Amino acid sequence: MSLDTAAEQAIAWMVRLRAGQPDAGQQAAFERWLEADPAHARAWQHLQQRLGAPYETLRRLDRSDSARDLLLQPGTSRRDLLRACAGLGLLGGGLWLAAGSRPGQALLADYHSGTGERRDVALNDGSRLFLNADSAVDVDFSANQRLLRLRHGELVIQAAADPARPLRVLTAQGEARALGTRFLVRQEPRATRVVVLEHAVRVSLDGGGALKLGEGQAALLHADSIEPLDDQQHRADWLQGRLSVLDEPLEAVIDALRPYRSGLIRVAPQVRQLRVQGVFPLDDSDRALSALGETLPISIERYGPWLTLVGPG
Repeated sequence: MSLDTAAEQAIAWMVRLRAGQPDAGQQAAFERWLEADPAHARAWQHLQQRLGAPYETLRRLDRSDSARDLLLQPGTSRRDLLRACAGLGLLGGGLWLAAGSRPGQALLADYHSGTGERRDVALNDGSRLFLNADSAVDVDFSANQRLLRLRHGELVIQAAADPARPLRVLTAQGEARALGTRFLVRQEPRATRVVVLEHAVRVSLDGGGALKLGEGQAALLHADSIEPLDDQQHRADWLQGRLSVLDEPLEAVIDALRPYRSGLIRVAPQVRQLRVQGVFPLDDSDRALSALGETLPISIERYGPWLTLVGPG
């Protein structure tokens, strides 16, 4: 069992046990998990050393059933919890920075950006690479190819002309090939979003299928299909520190703010599909959240830098 998996399970057990008074059966199940694999014991020890004090502080701030229930609902993502811990620098290297983990990938990538950080990189072929917050990319340029591998996050590339070596961006679903262009690529949980800002791009899937996109066009690359989209150019507004939203669900807006905040943001299922329109400041996520709270029937509760709960108003 990898340490990443053990870390996820350790965090799940910690939240479960500290949410209330565990009964004998739950405590026995925890002991069995702890003894089942040495990696479990190591993960638990690291977690208690690194996260125990902040978690106790958070727990003392609010002992209400509603806050605990929101955090412990089945939809709560352990990945979100791990991301929150990583953003706070609370997990040790052996526990968290495995090569397969998101922060581990970032540290191993050729270029990466941290929480709340956007980067502008001049590549050696004359291209310009822009990284949104919490993104990571590898650059593989040789005499025969120009290749970017987007590990996670979002980029905009201004591709320098080189007919012999068309610039390609690889993602989990396929690739986007520049046809003398400027375009955006975002790795989403189960798809790749490509938005053409100038000229044209050819997108293709690993399993076959391709589509040429012209300026102003966009597409989602799924595992087995390419979905054309309406105008998406506003999605590049993060280059100017803005989040422009045109009729998106609240859940998607919060996802766009996550790379700009440390800690966990929990959105209650009842409000995830509320529709949002507006322009929000990425570099002041607290102000963005306050603006959402003023325009939507939601409540926003903040518990230090560790946890923000978004629920019905």
